Amino acid sequence: MSNYKAILFDKDGTLFDFVGTWGHYTHDFLWELSGRDAGFADVLAEAVGFVMADKSFMRGSLAIAGTPSDFNGAIRPYFSTLSDDEFHALARGIDVTIPNAEVVPLRDYLGALRDAGYVLGVATNAGEKGAIDHLQQVDIVDQFDFIAGYDSGHGAKPAPGMLLAFAKAVDIAPADIIMVGDSTHDLHAATAAGMGRVAVLTGVATHDDLVDHCDVVLPSIADLPAWLAQG
Repeated sequence: MSNYKAILFDKDGTLFDFVGTWGHYTHDFLWELSGRDAGFADVLAEAVGFVMADKSFMRGSLAIAGTPSDFNGAIRPYFSTLSDDEFHALARGIDVTIPNAEVVPLRDYLGALRDAGYVLGVATNAGEKGAIDHLQQVDIVDQFDFIAGYDSGHGAKPAPGMLLAFAKAVDIAPADIIMVGDSTHDLHAATAAGMGRVAVLTGVATHDDLVDHCDVVLPSIADLPAWLAQG
């Protein structure tokens, strides 16, 4: 076992393959939000850095590392005839399934890490309730001692607030914790918090995007236990 005592995971692009999960969801959400108007859907997609035709994300897309508030803020101007309450009601009323594209069978994977003695947490720029709901869909909420989103009162990444809140909640020094994520937001937050930094390639960032900001780049969280075992 490594010298680390705890592991803090990003959610989307780390525990769940980003494109496999959010490519389909973002396409379907924008399609419904546009009133199933292909031209308007493309306009909304452009605003958030998404391509409807192939369900892909542009570099720097707000859907990648931004918060739901960032995402909604980018498309809000296209609904200027609606009040804020009407717009949020419209967005909340769209019922679109979020696919569960687990990078590995998560329950067994997380259980093995806990059995090895690691304390586990999640820090995501998604909303806390939505994150818990998503984790619950694959029955892994109970594997974590801490789950925080951008709206949990600790701020959003790349600020280190969520990471430091995890360290405090589990009473483990930041230097004894690793942050595992798929974006530079995750890695910059880890640097600011004084934590170890592990990057994975199950988001949309490339090896070259991440390598200068972390301690190691792994293909996915599947490779994390072997890396930890190296000490």
